[in-house]
Amino acid sequence: MKYLRVILLVFVAIVASIGTQSISARRLNDKLQNRPYADLRPWHLGFSFGTHTQDLSFSHNGFVTENGETWFMEQPSFSPGFNVTGLFSVRLNDYFSVRLTPGMYFGNKVVKMIDTTNGATEKQNVKTSYVVIPADIKFASLRYRNVRPYVTAGAMAVFDVAKKRSDFIKTKVTDYYLTLGFGCDFYLPFFKFIPEVKFCFGLSDVLEHDRPDLVDDPGKLKYTQSLKKVTSQMVVFSFYFE
Repeated sequence: MKYLRVILLVFVAIVASIGTQSISARRLNDKLQNRPYADLRPWHLGFSFGTHTQDLSFSHNGFVTENGETWFMEQPSFSPGFNVTGLFSVRLNDYFSVRLTPGMYFGNKVVKMIDTTNGATEKQNVKTSYVVIPADIKFASLRYRNVRPYVTAGAMAVFDVAKKRSDFIKTKVTDYYLTLGFGCDFYLPFFKFIPEVKFCFGLSDVLEHDRPDLVDDPGKLKYTQSLKKVTSQMVVFSFYFE
């Protein structure tokens, strides 16, 4: 929750900064502009590539096995992934637009399992291949010379198309996220270059509680039984070309 509050405070500060820059832009926008009429088009196409990190948040239920084991799951580190998306943007007015950025996110999460009773450990590499369908509302300041900062808010549906194995922990195929982001349009002579940071907060429990695949290996079921809920988060760094 503390992490979320910090992100929200940064988000509010960026919105306030954009409002201030919009007023200044009306007075100081006197330099030669690249592509001066680009933002008047009703729609835009583009693409992006970038990197991201995936995180799992575990809620434990205190389950104790017949052997007296109590297992605790954590993700001790983050591994960078790769993402590539398309871009379709529709202009609403001078400040707002709607964006669709479908694409693919490839990544992994290393989960460490610790028996708090005797210190035994296990590890699992959870690999993912996400098909993502994000929809965002983009709020941008007025353009100042060849720069235009913005913030976004939206939702994203995610479908994991990676092959699932009968491992310690199994995640569901579908998840849904709320997203907050910020970035800046840089107007170059022939296109716009747009770096962006987006924070994604999972809304559903992604743990697969029903594990018929472990009938032949019931010893692995204790890890799933030790968890009440698992949620996912992501931080995405993208570079758009529009």
